[in-house]
Amino acid sequence: MRNGKDVSASLKKKAAYGPDVNIDEFKVGTYAPERIGDLSDASDDVKERMANVGVVPCGASRSGTILFLDNGPSHVSRGSDDVEIMPIREAAKRYDLSEYLWKAVDPGKDKYTSKTYLEDSDGYFIRAKAGRHVKDPVQTCMIINRSRQMQNVHNIIIVEENASLEVITGCTTNKHVNESLHVGVSETFIKDGGSLTFTMIHNWGDATHVRPRSATILGKNAKFVNNYVLLKPVASVQSYPAAYLNGEGASAKYSSICLAHEGADIDFGSLVEMNAPGTSAEIVSRSITLGGRMITRGRLIGNAAGAKAHLECRSLVLKDGGLTLAIPELESSVADVEMTHEAAVGKIARDQVEYLMMRGLTEDEAVGMIVRGFLEGGINGLPDELKDEIDAAIGKANLGS
Repeated sequence: MRNGKDVSASLKKKAAYGPDVNIDEFKVGTYAPERIGDLSDASDDVKERMANVGVVPCGASRSGTILFLDNGPSHVSRGSDDVEIMPIREAAKRYDLSEYLWKAVDPGKDKYTSKTYLEDSDGYFIRAKAGRHVKDPVQTCMIINRSRQMQNVHNIIIVEENASLEVITGCTTNKHVNESLHVGVSETFIKDGGSLTFTMIHNWGDATHVRPRSATILGKNAKFVNNYVLLKPVASVQSYPAAYLNGEGASAKYSSICLAHEGADIDFGSLVEMNAPGTSAEIVSRSITLGGRMITRGRLIGNAAGAKAHLECRSLVLKDGGLTLAIPELESSVADVEMTHEAAVGKIARDQVEYLMMRGLTEDEAVGMIVRGFLEGGINGLPDELKDEIDAAIGKANLGS
């Protein structure tokens, strides 16, 4: 699946942002995990981990499911003829993927992409067929099943002309897993008139390091909505997904909600390049620091006439000892663009808490309600099960202390 490029020198190349991780300290996870024919036969632990990241263990109301344990596929099922789902190594045997593999993400970008490239890593391949509107979401799940393992996967999503698709992906560790590393390279291609909504839920262990590397290329009038949810403790996350609006009238929206628990180091952002006339973009982030380090980046680049974009970064500080930093950037090389940004860092207003307490809520209940509204304002249209997860995370975070 590799294109013959020599990237071995990049194995020592640090990422531009975020804390550095020594990848040599982790063993590459197995490519041949236990196969699960029917998800109902999965262990209770696997089912619980799937449910905690918005993945329906029974597969009901889903157009397909693909589950990876460590670095290999454990389960693949499809419930719709409108979409193809399979491991990427299998897809490479069936199809010529040369126009997609390593075309959106540079394999020499940093040590994490280079390692994935040199491993010739497996991952999921999802393709929505031209003109088809996939009724129910496709769900994917990545589980790190052993301690001191590196999970490095390479994913491809293709939305053909005038097709529409929703993908829900959940990433997590098994309960007994200690320190681990996840590297996920995802390349997405949305062709003319295509539409994709992609929701990622992360629920890692507090000793897990996470390094997603994602990029999306959009054609004419293509639409992309990307949602990211991180509510549970994690060691570190460094992610900076990019969207390239190369077709006239294309649009992209990145929305994220993150909690930085004590000890966490999170550096998260999004980049959108508007390279064709009449393109539009929006980046909206909501973050809370509970004593952890939270850096939020957003960058919008207008390279074509008629581009319109907005960037919004809002953060709450609920506990001393951490750090929150918002870094919004707007860049334009042409005159006829409209781009705006706003950033705010603060605390919960005491008068709001007192107002709710006067109406019968305890202080913790009042704080929880305000935080819940703050977070949910970052992403519209969350599934009910994810709203329940937000409620549960808020309940366990001791926000009022």
